Amino acid sequence: MVNGVDLALPGVGFLLGLGMVMLFALLAVYIYTAIVLMTIAKRTKTPNGWLAWIPIANVYLMTQIAGLSPAWTAALLLTFIPRVGGLAFVGISTWWWWRIAEKRKYPGWYALLLFIPLVNFVVMGILAWGKKGKK
Repeated sequence: MVNGVDLALPGVGFLLGLGMVMLFALLAVYIYTAIVLMTIAKRTKTPNGWLAWIPIANVYLMTQIAGLSPAWTAALLLTFIPRVGGLAFVGISTWWWWRIAEKRKYPGWYALLLFIPLVNFVVMGILAWGKKGKK
């Protein structure tokens, strides 16, 4: 060993591999979420379902599916307020999903299940592809 570079190379390779795995996982989540939103838009007869594929425009689509004013898309700006903004946006997006669940004739509390890791993907799938539930 001439210097510490020889010891660092395996660590760099590991981090690059981990980064690639994370990138593919995030891409898979993005694609799944876009397909879910596009399907829900189609089933609720909300126009422009293709907006699900465009960042920020997909938030606008969520407000349209939920039957809210497009001005609620501006709630995305709350994420830039330290601490409080993130919490406010979590609350608002939960409210949006609550309304979306009700539009699909499912209980609104399904939105609360979106806080549970992995269960959230199942719930989104139910809202998108499930038969209309009963309130």
